[in-house]
Amino acid sequence: MNQNSKRAGQYVRQPAHYAAFIPEQLPPDPPIAWDDELHTLLSRADRALGRLDGSIQTLPDADLFVFMYVRKEAVLSSQIEGTQSSLNDLLEAEASINDTRHPSDVDEVLNYVDAMNHGLARLGELPVSVRLIREIHHRLLNGVRGNQASPGELRRSQNWIGPGGSSLNEAIFVPPPPHDVERLLSDLEKFIHASDRLPPLVKIGLIHAQFETIHPFLDGNGRVGRLLITFLLCEAEILIKPVLYLSYYFKRHRTRYYELLQAVRDRGEWEEWIKFFLEGVAVVSLEATETARAIVARREADRKLITDGFGRGAGSGLRILESLYRTPFISVSQAAERLGITFQAARNLIQRFVDADLLVEITGQERYRVYQYAPYVRLFSDPDRPQM
Repeated sequence: MNQNSKRAGQYVRQPAHYAAFIPEQLPPDPPIAWDDELHTLLSRADRALGRLDGSIQTLPDADLFVFMYVRKEAVLSSQIEGTQSSLNDLLEAEASINDTRHPSDVDEVLNYVDAMNHGLARLGELPVSVRLIREIHHRLLNGVRGNQASPGELRRSQNWIGPGGSSLNEAIFVPPPPHDVERLLSDLEKFIHASDRLPPLVKIGLIHAQFETIHPFLDGNGRVGRLLITFLLCEAEILIKPVLYLSYYFKRHRTRYYELLQAVRDRGEWEEWIKFFLEGVAVVSLEATETARAIVARREADRKLITDGFGRGAGSGLRILESLYRTPFISVSQAAERLGITFQAARNLIQRFVDADLLVEITGQERYRVYQYAPYVRLFSDPDRPQM
């Protein structure tokens, strides 16, 4: 391990005879070296984010569609940490469908959704800060794997990163000792809100890497660090809605992601990390833009199908369709309640959706069936995983 560069920090021998990394304050010194590639990547990422933001504003009601974007990010970010739950598992769990085939870790993804929504709501009254980060961590780990790791509390013992079963002395990386964590997070918070000339995306990339280096909690640091990216994008009004699932890029390039973070610590290679981060922003922004366009096309096609084919039930059908964009699953009882009609009339209407291939029954039950708006859900499915 090359420890010659102290640009990002240095390894300091601790009383227990292991070396822990103590990061330098941000911004890097010497400053980020701008070459043609970095300028090009920043320009491309800015343009891609601008297109995404514009595409979201073309949606009939952007808030209707945030539901699925948030859940895709929750699933992907949790999968980086080893969960097996898919988007369908999450949606079915939220629909209270009890299926023994669901991975047991689906509750962790549900917590991620809760943490994301809580953080976004809190941004209206609380800036991105250590206090907010601790609140998010508490919601993320409350009642699930890692609950014993003091949810919401900064760690009071040394942690480390390495293969399963590795000891502290065999670790790939040892974060700062616990007595430095509070000070380092305070310095990071000051950097977040400092007035400087750094491009916002570059600054967010620096913040994410620094947070992962501090590793302030005993568990959940990766997920909190990725949530932090979303909160910073929204707080800076770079995005009006949380529709950038950057975890997709990190998951696909997981090895490179970890290697570059470690290269920052060992050799001060901030530029290579920032280039990777900006490339990810551009790639995922373009994909999310295509998803937004596909949503508009899907909605127009399905509205036409219902208007042309549902006869006198078209008005009720359109109301149900709009509700499916907020939550893409429904039961007959829910349809009856939303429309104020009889159970039988609602069942007939749902059957028309099934016959039109707009809804798919996902419970396999004779009674208390739940249906999913499968064509819409597939727009958000992870192409690297098998589908329904």
